[in-house]
Amino acid sequence: MSNGESPGLYIHVPFCRTKCPYCDFYSVTSLSLIPDWLDGLRKEAVFYKDHFAAFDSIYLGGGTPTLLTEHELAALMDCLFNNFTFSPDTEITIEANPDDIILDKLGVLRGIGVNRISLGVQSFDDKELQYLRRRHTAPESELALERIRACGFTNVGLDLMYGFEGQTEAGWVQTIKRALDFRPEHLSCYQMTLEEGTPFGKMLAEGRMKLLGEEEEREFFLLTSRLLEKEGYIHYEISNFAMGKEYISRHNSKYWRHVPYLGLGPAAHSFREDVRWWNLGSIESYCKALVDGKLPVAGSETLSEEQHRLESLYLGFRTSAGVDLELVRNQPRFDMILSELQESGLVQVHMGRAIPTREGFLVADSLPLLFADW
Repeated sequence: MSNGESPGLYIHVPFCRTKCPYCDFYSVTSLSLIPDWLDGLRKEAVFYKDHFAAFDSIYLGGGTPTLLTEHELAALMDCLFNNFTFSPDTEITIEANPDDIILDKLGVLRGIGVNRISLGVQSFDDKELQYLRRRHTAPESELALERIRACGFTNVGLDLMYGFEGQTEAGWVQTIKRALDFRPEHLSCYQMTLEEGTPFGKMLAEGRMKLLGEEEEREFFLLTSRLLEKEGYIHYEISNFAMGKEYISRHNSKYWRHVPYLGLGPAAHSFREDVRWWNLGSIESYCKALVDGKLPVAGSETLSEEQHRLESLYLGFRTSAGVDLELVRNQPRFDMILSELQESGLVQVHMGRAIPTREGFLVADSLPLLFADW
């Protein structure tokens, strides 16, 4: 990371009205613990007061942050601004579900300082949304986007998903084209992955569901990248596209570049000075620790120099920023490996950095292994 970069602040809002069967992020569907969670956040914020420099990003993730009431959202932001310092141009992102987007709620979001909305659309096809067991419909997503624009939000991101059973390339193209009708400043196009323990993950293990084959995955990925770059988007991370550098997610970029960040809430992660730590993964245990006057930390790790280097390789090869050649120059066979990667069209070298190409993104996780210090 560059010296002097501002840290980021993440708040985990662990509440959903319903759970998506492919999601493995921690959340609960009962809203009864929201008051306890808010009280816990206040206590945790006090623990970290004055421990970080001024933040320049806030990310309200979940869960579903937009299910919070006006009073709860205001209390949350008051807690943050009463305990931490922020730069004047702080990027304040909230994850939102389309069915939560009503005009009154948008007014509340503007009032508390939110200037970036990440909308979980996933698809503009109602049959696909039913398969994914989403609560909203395609027309509700369209209405939500119309309302967001009408309320003056000028930094909007859409989450879209591909790679699930029954989806066709033609259907995926239609979803992307419908998204482009709204000219979102940011698009996250995620390939479905199914984790153990999720309902879809269990169905996959039992043979009741299947994912795309490797070649099909490749075609979906390349199609997405080509289409969006043709429309003027920067493909700056494997799954992320921005309509200009100014719309690259400031907060998420910190994760990929080892910039410090603080995570508050159950299951939230933090990182600073090569130390990573994570919170207890339930609301009850999180709140109890704070009531007892303890930090709700479940575990931590300190990265060795080599671990830091390897993480930098893994993360760097997943972005258009690539990897500083100084990180790999001393590895055995460096010149030969780099030359082979360039000849195969997986990497380009520019300004002292190894930059993955579109084809390189497809094998990004394997590239660091070529430079590992075995």
